[in-house]
Amino acid sequence: MAEKAEKPEYRVEALAKGLRLLSLFDEQRPTWRVSDLATATGLPMPTVYRVVMTLTAEGYLDHLPGGDYRPGVRTLTLGTAALRSLDLVALATPKLQRLGQETGETVNLAVLTGDRVLYLVRLRNSDLVTANIQVGSTLPAVHTSIGKLLLADLDEADLRARVTAASFPAQHGPNAKVSLDELGQELARIREQGWAMQDEELAHGLRSVAGPIRGAGGRVVAGVNLAVQARDWSSQRIVRELKPVVLDTCDEISKLVTG
Repeated sequence: MAEKAEKPEYRVEALAKGLRLLSLFDEQRPTWRVSDLATATGLPMPTVYRVVMTLTAEGYLDHLPGGDYRPGVRTLTLGTAALRSLDLVALATPKLQRLGQETGETVNLAVLTGDRVLYLVRLRNSDLVTANIQVGSTLPAVHTSIGKLLLADLDEADLRARVTAASFPAQHGPNAKVSLDELGQELARIREQGWAMQDEELAHGLRSVAGPIRGAGGRVVAGVNLAVQARDWSSQRIVRELKPVVLDTCDEISKLVTG
């Protein structure tokens, strides 16, 4: 008899139930009643009701006059964002592969989500110290080159809404900034120069340099970086040799994105 698969250690059961409910909405059945959702999922009616009320309050479901529910605007926004990310990955990957081949270093493509960066592409050099990072991983934006680049493009209100004291983790590299006040001057410089560096801020022994991918209107929609071992690359050498090729690659991808 096969052993029952263990649930992931960090599984959030309430979130899983909400996602199960949302997955039932499709082209064949775009609207549902609470009672039908309970029958389809096998969940107790009070549980389904609480989950539906939460999803509605957060904008992921709309309550129709007849009593049915349908996906709300926030659900559509998530789908659009996912499609855009897939398009970006498809357009960028050949350019990123060439960048990795030319430099022999680890290449990353990431976007900003809240106060963290989400990795969409990672082409890894075998000797990089951050071997646990993979596609789908997130890291604190305040301690990464791509993250700082993306934060620098935000207006002041959005920046302060996203970045709080909790955005600065206790574990970090020796040169990390530990507050938004400390980081502010660097973000202003990044905004002016159009590129960012990470100098042993995320972890000891790791440096990176990042450039922007710009979408319509010149907004920074993503970032690309080269991540290297600090023992092999001084900050000066990174700026001299790697920054130009990263920025050239980003310009090429930006032209593809804006069409």
